[in-house]
Amino acid sequence: MKSALVTGANKGIGFEVARELARKGFYVYLGSRNLESGRSAVEKLKGEGINNVGTVQLDVADPESVFAARNTIGLKTGTLDVLVNNAGISGGLQQSALETPAEQFRTVFETNLFGVIGVTQAFMDLLKGSTAPRIVNVSTSMASLALAAELDNRNYPKRYAAYQSSKSALNMYTISLAYELRDTPFKVNAVCPGWTKTDFTGQQGTSTAEEAAQRIVKYALIDENGPTGKFFSEEYFPEPANCPW
Repeated sequence: MKSALVTGANKGIGFEVARELARKGFYVYLGSRNLESGRSAVEKLKGEGINNVGTVQLDVADPESVFAARNTIGLKTGTLDVLVNNAGISGGLQQSALETPAEQFRTVFETNLFGVIGVTQAFMDLLKGSTAPRIVNVSTSMASLALAAELDNRNYPKRYAAYQSSKSALNMYTISLAYELRDTPFKVNAVCPGWTKTDFTGQQGTSTAEEAAQRIVKYALIDENGPTGKFFSEEYFPEPANCPW
C-alpha cells in the first residue's frame, strides 16, 4: 500500500486531503500539531469505515517535532509516496507592509516557508524510496507576483503582506526543489486550493473543503508525464498555462 503524509490534517482542507487520499488507497498519516486533535480526526475517518489512517504529532515550526515525526513514521515504513505540505497560518488580518512588525513576518515565515523546508528535507530519504514520489505545496493565488503587481487588481481589495510574502517564497522554493529533482521520478508542484470555506477564512469563500482537497489530490496523483515545478490555481485559472507565478 502506498503511503502519504499530510501536514495540518486534523481539520479543514488538510483533513479532506487525507480523507481523499485514503479513499484512493493510500495509508495516510495525518500530521497534527495537537496530537489529541489528530486522534479525533482519525477516529472520525474510522467511523466512516476508512481504516487506513493514522496520526502523528507534527508541529512544522518545531524542528524537534519534525524530527520525532520522521522517526515515528520511519519505524512503520521505509517509503513515503506523497507529501502534502498543507499546514499554514495567516498571521492575522492586519498586515501592512509599512506597519507589521518584522517579528510577525518571522512567525508567518516560520510555518509557511521554513516549516515546509524542514518537513521536506526530513522526509526526503523516505520519499526517495518511492518509485513515483510526489510533493504538493499548498500555496495561494495571493502569492502571485504577477497578479499582486497590478496595484488596482480587484482580486486584492486587501493586502496581507506577511502571508503573501511567505507564500511567494514558498513558490520559489517549489521551483528550486523541482529543479534539483528534475532528473528523478519526483514531481513537485504548488497548488492553490481556492478561496475555501474553512476556519482559516472564517468560513468565507467560494469553494468547499472537499472541492479544495480534490484540486490538491489531483497533483498528488499525477503520472510520470505530469508537470513539475508548476503553480496551479484552477479556481481562478482553469488553463494551467495561464497561471501566473
